[in-house]
Amino acid sequence: MKEALFWEEGEKEKVRCTLCRHRCIISEGKTGICGVRKNVGGRLYTLNYGKVVAIHIDPIEKKPLYHFLPGSLALSIATVGCNFKCKFCQNWDIAHMPSLFGKIIGDEFPPDKVVQTALKYRTPIIAYTYTEPTIFYEYALAVAERAVEFNIKNVFVTNGYIEEAPLREIAPFLDAANIDLKGWDKKFYAKIVGARRDEVLKSIKLYKKLGIWIELTTLLIDNFNTKEEDIENITKFIAGELGPGTPWHISRFYPAYQMRDIPPTSIDTLKKAEEIGKKNGLKYIYIGNVYGMGEETRCPVCGKTVIKREGFEVVENKLVDGRCPYCKTKIDGVFE
Repeated sequence: MKEALFWEEGEKEKVRCTLCRHRCIISEGKTGICGVRKNVGGRLYTLNYGKVVAIHIDPIEKKPLYHFLPGSLALSIATVGCNFKCKFCQNWDIAHMPSLFGKIIGDEFPPDKVVQTALKYRTPIIAYTYTEPTIFYEYALAVAERAVEFNIKNVFVTNGYIEEAPLREIAPFLDAANIDLKGWDKKFYAKIVGARRDEVLKSIKLYKKLGIWIELTTLLIDNFNTKEEDIENITKFIAGELGPGTPWHISRFYPAYQMRDIPPTSIDTLKKAEEIGKKNGLKYIYIGNVYGMGEETRCPVCGKTVIKREGFEVVENKLVDGRCPYCKTKIDGVFE
């Protein structure tokens, strides 16, 4: 165990965790919603520090981040645990391992070893992903602080539920994030996700304010979060609060976890969402989980393809100093 950051002492040996927006009040011997932060003797400890349950080298496009160093590789790491309870979770076996199976497993992988592994395999990025990086915050922060010393970039793939103070502390070391905006309906967030939508929106806006490059992903599930009104609100929020140059990834749902009886999202639903996003001014919309569809980056002015992809692989990048080679329009993103 390692003593956690961001918590407050309470009465009768209870503590309040202030890392994420659940702000769990935790009794002696218990853990918070995430299952990996425990009250021991009136102090809060993180149980998953340095315990890596998944480590892979992925293309950055798999995160997905299409406008952050496209074509680069990212050393991707995760520990067990999550502070959401999404019924459609793709990585439920590791995300919910502490709560479902009472286990916290993983190989000991100190921060220095993570950075040395990235250097060994020449990956210019370390991605904190697969589960929720907020719940292994202390570990991610330690790795990120070391990574910047070697000019390695750090990215979060996150549900956007981190509190303001911890986000501000890690922001100087965090270069980009893909944030899930899982829907617009508050009841959907409460019942299917286990969170409060408005808190996610606050977090997303703070990422933007802090100068971290962000891209948003919405997993669309027919009859759950696909009302036209909801898509209108999502795309207007992105365009109005974050800017029309913020990439939006529309991801196709496939049956998983507690929603295995729900069919995959229809292609028509994805196309309709794309249409609404374009109508509301979004410059870059990508359709994910459908091979060969919605993978190209097009110039928002002349419409020509500037980055061509096949799946997660960049097969052609025509950008010149981050600009369209045809009309010289600046493409939003981080390309150097």
